[in-house]
Amino acid sequence: MTDGLRELAGDTIRAALMRFTRSPVTGVLSGATSTAILQSSSATTVAAVGFVGVGILSFQEALGIILGANIGTTITGWIVVMLGFKLKLGTLMLPFVFLGAVLRLFTHGKISAIGYSLAGFGLIFIGITMMQQGMSGLDNFMTPEDLPANTLNGRLLLLLIGIITTLITQSSSAGVAATVTALYAGAINLEQGMALIIGMDIGTTVTAVLATLGGTVNAKRTGYSHVAYNLFAGLSALFLITPYISLASTLFPDSAIESSGVALIAFHTTYNTMGVLLVLPFFSRVAQFMQRLIPDMPLVYTRKLDPALLDQTDLALNVVQNTISNECLALLAHTNSILGDSTSGYRVDLTELQVALNDTQDYNNHIQPSTKEGGDWIRLISIIHTLDHMQRLLERCEEDEDRAITVKNTPFLNEARLLLITTITDIIGHIKNNQWVEASKKSTDAEHWIKDHTKQLRHAVMIKIADSNISATEGTHYLEALRWTSRVSKHISRITQHYCEGLLATAREIET
Repeated sequence: MTDGLRELAGDTIRAALMRFTRSPVTGVLSGATSTAILQSSSATTVAAVGFVGVGILSFQEALGIILGANIGTTITGWIVVMLGFKLKLGTLMLPFVFLGAVLRLFTHGKISAIGYSLAGFGLIFIGITMMQQGMSGLDNFMTPEDLPANTLNGRLLLLLIGIITTLITQSSSAGVAATVTALYAGAINLEQGMALIIGMDIGTTVTAVLATLGGTVNAKRTGYSHVAYNLFAGLSALFLITPYISLASTLFPDSAIESSGVALIAFHTTYNTMGVLLVLPFFSRVAQFMQRLIPDMPLVYTRKLDPALLDQTDLALNVVQNTISNECLALLAHTNSILGDSTSGYRVDLTELQVALNDTQDYNNHIQPSTKEGGDWIRLISIIHTLDHMQRLLERCEEDEDRAITVKNTPFLNEARLLLITTITDIIGHIKNNQWVEASKKSTDAEHWIKDHTKQLRHAVMIKIADSNISATEGTHYLEALRWTSRVSKHISRITQHYCEGLLATAREIET
């Protein structure tokens, strides 16, 4: 059902999360709503971790979503209790599962996604009916007395069982449904059911943690915030079990509280909501605590930019040049990747690289040569030029990637594309061997060839438009792709040229 709902509403929900998550409260509401719609807290939290990882959301904005997801996930329990057990919909849902399967198999797009969701929704109630039938005689084999006693140690053991259950099933909602079924069957009592679902809530955080592997610092903060909150809320809820049952028995003295699935799910919703309400007033402090717990790590590109070197101009310029070299390798590899080269090309985190370039520029701005003459001054100017063209090349890769895709998918642009890929591959090899002069010659030759070649191709595109072989709109896309190719080759050529100027200035300074 979650897969179908994600296909049906995933893009809309992602857009809504980015649009409405502007404060802690709206973040909580967005997280709760999206989880209720998708019927999966894991889907919401993984999306939040992903948004933070690529820089779409800040860590604090994603933290609100994480809190809200814990409230939204309790909706599944209410569906199970109010519809699955009260209305006995298992048999009634069989035709809906059949209809959903047919729609999934023989339609496309939104209708297919609706069919998948419908089949999943029906299977929930069929599954509940089957669980009820399977557990109907379970009380003869297992009773609450067979499980850990109603003590703190016993509840902790049940909490651990709940965690393990979620790790195996990868769905706290499935575990909650099974727990409610066992409660109705008399296999467990209400206190034991509460301890189990607390453990399931904690266990569901593993998915978010897995999503942070290889992610940015803020992505890690988001995933581990989910763990920290669920541990806080879950362990606090353990101490609410006894007072909750006492209060429920007082308010509803004639109800069978001990076997009530409604009481169990109400507890699930109550402690998650209370947890969020307790955290919201201290939202900023919680975010600051997580930021201190998982501090910013120096980026791989800029880890050598030591402020202590700024007093020694030549050393500071050396470290900037080395940093630029590493950043350039990453940028060139990304450029080749979006052009379709999987051999020497690979995608990098452009947000992270942008931050690194900004930090490099900032560090470079603090370098003050003693005079405005000589090698150090020339090196400083060459670095400024190099960084400027790297920034512009990064913008071409980030904002105009669709034009690179046009280059990759257009046959008559293939010659220019392959030349650019080959040139970049060779330049990467030269830079790795510190052969910047060779890299500059290679990039300059490629720039001139691509400039002449694109002139011919521009004329060919104009003729295609005039002959009505292609539309004006399609021709515009081709022309923009040509301009992208020409500008990329120009930026690469300028990067290597200016970098070489700095190296030559260093060599002349040493000779002098």
